[in-house]
Amino acid sequence: MRTRPLFAALAVMALAGCAADPAPHEQLRLSEQALEQAKAVGATDEVAELKLAEAKLARARVNMASESFRDARVRAEQAELDARLAEARVLTAKSEEQIKVLQARVDRLHKQLGEQQ
Repeated sequence: MRTRPLFAALAVMALAGCAADPAPHEQLRLSEQALEQAKAVGATDEVAELKLAEAKLARARVNMASESFRDARVRAEQAELDARLAEARVLTAKSEEQIKVLQARVDRLHKQLGEQQ
């Protein structure tokens, strides 16, 4: 019968551990900032990661309202990472487009130089 007091003590410690999670206000701010930055470089709702980031941030806000701070922090961190990935995808696509334009210019110059010789 010694397991009952041990189980009760573990349950109390688990509950105390949950209550110790502080509200992740700073992480929410970072996530919002990452979303704004992704949108600023051209990410739209067509970018899947941006949609995921927005959904996860919304869920983090719901978790904050219900004081599920650990879940709120996890969702906000995920939202930040998704937003940063959306930003990276947009910047990569823009870079690839610039490379194509520059390659076309180089090809045109090669052709012009070949015709002049």
